[in-house]
This record gives sequence, structure tokens and C-alpha cells, in this order.
Amino acid sequence: MRRLLPYLLLLAAATPVAAQSYDILIRGGRVIDPANDIDGVMDVAVKDGKIAQVAESISGDAKKVIDASGAIVTPGLVDLHAHVYGYSGAIFPDDTSLYAGTTTIVDCGGSGWMTFEDFKKTIIDRVKTRVYAFINIVGHGMVHEWESNTADMDPVKTAAKMAEYPDLIVGIKTAHFGGYGWTAVDNAIEAGRLSKKPVIIDDKIFTNTGRNSKEKLLEKMRPGDIHTHAFNDRQVEIVSRFTGKVQDYVWEARKRGVLFDMGHGGGSFMWPVAVNATKDGFYPDTISTDLHDSSIMGTKSDMPNCITKMMALGMKLPDAIRRSTVAPAKAISKFPEVGTLSVGKDADIAVFRLRTGVFALFDAWKKKMLATEQLENILTVRAGEIVVDLEGLGFPKWQEAGNYVSIQ
Repeated sequence: MRRLLPYLLLLAAATPVAAQSYDILIRGGRVIDPANDIDGVMDVAVKDGKIAQVAESISGDAKKVIDASGAIVTPGLVDLHAHVYGYSGAIFPDDTSLYAGTTTIVDCGGSGWMTFEDFKKTIIDRVKTRVYAFINIVGHGMVHEWESNTADMDPVKTAAKMAEYPDLIVGIKTAHFGGYGWTAVDNAIEAGRLSKKPVIIDDKIFTNTGRNSKEKLLEKMRPGDIHTHAFNDRQVEIVSRFTGKVQDYVWEARKRGVLFDMGHGGGSFMWPVAVNATKDGFYPDTISTDLHDSSIMGTKSDMPNCITKMMALGMKLPDAIRRSTVAPAKAISKFPEVGTLSVGKDADIAVFRLRTGVFALFDAWKKKMLATEQLENILTVRAGEIVVDLEGLGFPKWQEAGNYVSIQ
């Protein structure tokens, strides 16, 4: 038997390995996966809901073969700031985000420690989109009359609720505080300290307490905390109105590790601020939508449109994809669970066309910039399932589809 063993091993090595069978095989697209330093024409294979292989050429068959020639293939986008619960303008994620190639969203402050279970039961557990939460420092969540009620702000109870759901609650939000003083910000940061989670701040408190308070807010923020709505002029004054340059205290905050998020929304993205900031070399660390019912159509602020606007401001596409995938995933400590096409991870994939022509890009004040490129989602895969296919790339030709079954 020992004499036969070398021959058996040689025979096994010479025997062709059977080609694998996959659930989905996306062929020939330009794959941009910044987490793995990939930017080139490649194939992506999916099996059992996971990324099975990413390579220049993948042999084998698949239940669905997608010809992505001329298209761009990325990890499913990660939207750090959206509204899907507890707010009058909240949207249903599966009807919006998935059609934008966004497979992961973070609800930004819709729920508080008193309402998170309802959010989980009615939204998180029922949708295909992966949903995380920045929990509001206000116990009732984003109910505007409560958001200025300091008696409803409890950092201890907020941190305790976060400890109950560490996989779903990724940080704390403070927003829309209409009073004076630092109560909302200080309570949110205390909850962040107790939970060891980041705080995302969308607040006008510091514009109510004097010019120096804008600087003081960033001084209060810790490394990893997030200032959203980076390109408006109502909160932290990113760009000086006198010099047109990014403020020194903004650069200092970034150097300390404070993150700046786009947070486009219906009233938080201004071309004058964005143009001057980016001319000075200041781009957001993360690209996000602040998506709600008044911003989704009026200002065209879904993720592909936000990426398009940053490209119009000089950001290269691979960098924009990085700030829409791996960067937000890291900001909420969910990398490498999301934001990558790494083998073995959930198969969350977006396929885009980069259209050329003349396109009008709006800011929140309905002022436009003309651009020559527009990113457009055409296919979305969530956990190995094709959930959006706007060009029918995964559909069979009718002549080859066999007998029709009546649709009742």
C-alpha cells in the first residue's frame, strides 16, 4: 500500500477538479472594493448567501449569471444617516434604499431607550435591508416636542438599553434641541462614555449660545464621534464666511479623530459651503443621505446621488465608494461584517452604471450644479438574494423561459 501511495497522490493531483456551482455569478464588471484594494475587471461568485469568490475569471455554472460588462460592482452601500422610524418623515427602507444599492442603513435617532423594542419589532425584524440604530439620547426618540425636554434625557438608561442590543445599537444621537446650554450634548457624550460607543451630533444648540460655542462643540466631541451635516452653515461653521477657507478648529478636530459626515438631507447640503470646503481639501469622512420623505425626491439625495455630487466636487469614484462602504462600516464598528466583498461575508452587492451626459445636481436649497457623470444603481443583492434588478440582468429571455404560468 505504501508503494501505491505516491502514485495515488499523483493521480489525484492530475484529476481535474469539478467546477463549482454557484447561486449567482456576476461576470466582467469593474469591481471596486476599497476594503480589499480591488479596482479592476473581475467576477464575483455568490453561494449560500455569502461571497464565495472574487477573481479575474471564475469557472463554473450558476443559477443566475449576470453580465456586468461596462458596469461597476461594489459592496452594498452603507448609509450612516437615514430615517426609517419614529419621525413624521420616516421612510420604509426596502422601498428606497435597496433601489439605491444601499444594503445597510443606520436609523439616526428615531428611537430612544423607551421605544427601541417597538422599532426592532416593527422595522428591523421585518425588512430585508440591514438596519442599525443610533439611539436618541431622548427616551421617546425623535418626537420634536420631547427632543427639547431635558428631563427625558437619561444617559444611564440609554447606555443600559444599548447593552441589551449591542449588535443593533451602534451609537447615540442628539438632535433638534431647541434650548440653551449643553445638556443634550453632554448627556449624549456621557451615554457614549458609558457604552463606549460613538455619538453623532445634529444639533443647533451651539448656534444658540454664541459664536465660540461652535468651536466648543468640536472640543467636546471625542475621537470617533461624528459631526453630521458637514456642508451646511447652521451648525459648526466648517468654512469661514470671511475667508472662504476651512476653519482652523475644524482641521484640529479632524486631527483629533472627530469624523465629519455628509448628511445631505432636505436642508443640510449647500453648494457654496461644499465647493469652498472641497477646494480647501476638506471632504467628508463618510457619505450619507439623511434620507426622509422630503429629501428623497426633492433634493435627490439617495446614496448614488450623494456619491455623484461628491464626484462633481472632485472626489474620485473609488474614494467615494470607500467613503460609502468601508469607512462608515468602521465608524460604527461593523467592519468587516459589512462594507466589503471579502469571501465568507454576507453577499451584499450593488451594481451601477456610470452614465455620461449633462446632469443637474441639486443642493437642499434647490440650486443646481451641472455635471457630466451620474451614478445609477441597476442591481442590488442582499444576503445572496437579488432584490433589485432594474435592467433585468438576471431575467431569462422569454423565448428561453419555458411555459408561462398565469399571474393571479
